[in-house]
Amino acid sequence: MSKTVTIETVPEFTKDRSRAIGAILVELGRLSPSEVEQIQLFASKHNLRFGEAALKLQLLTEDDINLAIAQQFKYPILRRGGEGGVADDIVAAYQPQSQTVEAVRVLRSQLSLRWNTPNERKSLVIVSPDRGDGRSWLAANLATVFAQMGDRVLLIDGDMRHPRQHELFNLNNSVGLSALLTGRAGKEIVVRIHPQLRLFVLPAGIVPPNPQELIGREVFDLILKMFASQYDLVIFDTPATSEAADAQILASRVDAAVMLIRRNHSRAHEVKAAMQNMAESGIHVIGSVINEYGP
Repeated sequence: MSKTVTIETVPEFTKDRSRAIGAILVELGRLSPSEVEQIQLFASKHNLRFGEAALKLQLLTEDDINLAIAQQFKYPILRRGGEGGVADDIVAAYQPQSQTVEAVRVLRSQLSLRWNTPNERKSLVIVSPDRGDGRSWLAANLATVFAQMGDRVLLIDGDMRHPRQHELFNLNNSVGLSALLTGRAGKEIVVRIHPQLRLFVLPAGIVPPNPQELIGREVFDLILKMFASQYDLVIFDTPATSEAADAQILASRVDAAVMLIRRNHSRAHEVKAAMQNMAESGIHVIGSVINEYGP
C-alpha cells in the first residue's frame, strides 16, 4: 500500500453542527437512510439521544458512534486493521478515549511542561534497555496524541536493526531512513498517515549493515535540522540500549530523551548503566516512564 504526502492547514477540532450523526454514518456506509429514520423515531418515542437509541436497537456499536462524533468535531479516528488501517498497538489512533491513551496524554502534558519553551521542543528519542520494553508502542502513540493536539509531528523509526513502525502504520518499508542517510532518497519518502491528522512517519527502510555509522554521519545533523524546521516535533524510535550504541548516538544528536522502563522486566543494572552513559554524554533525559502494558 502506498500513501501520498499532502500538506494542509491545522485541523480545527470544533463541532460541525451542520452534519448530524445519522448523515455521517450513512456517508460511511454504517447505516441506511431507512435505519436512520427508524432510530430517530425510536429516540423520539423514548426520549433518547440518537446514539442511545441506535445502541438499544442494535443497529450501531459504540465504535460507530464514537467515529461519527469524532467526525462531527473534526477529530480524526483512524481505521483499525486491514489495508490502510493501523495496527492494534496504535490505540490512540482508533480508541482515543481509552484509559491507556489517557496515560499517554498525561505524558504529553508532562513533556510539554518540562520543556521550558516551544523552541526547545523539537526532537525527542524514546530509549529503553531491552527489546520488548514497548519503545515502538510508546513512540507511535505519543506521536499520535501530539498530532491530535494539532502539532505537526514526524515519527522516525531510528531502529535500523529491528524496525517496527512500518508494521504499526501499515507502510511500505522498502525505502526509509537508511536510504535518506545514504542519499538514495529525499524527504518525499515521509508519509502522511491521515489527511486530517498532521502525523507523518518515516520508516527505517532496508536494514543496513552499518546503522551506527549512518546515524553518526554529518548528514544526519543536516537532515534533522531540515526536519526541525518543518515540524513542531520529531520523535525517534530507537534500538535497545543493551544491544547497541545506536540509541545513545541518536540521543546525543537530538534535544531530549525519555527513558522507558518496563515493570517487572527491565533490569536495574541495565537501566542504571543506560542512564549513566547518557548523563556522561551530556544527553538531556527529560523524564522516565514505567510501562505496564508490555511491548
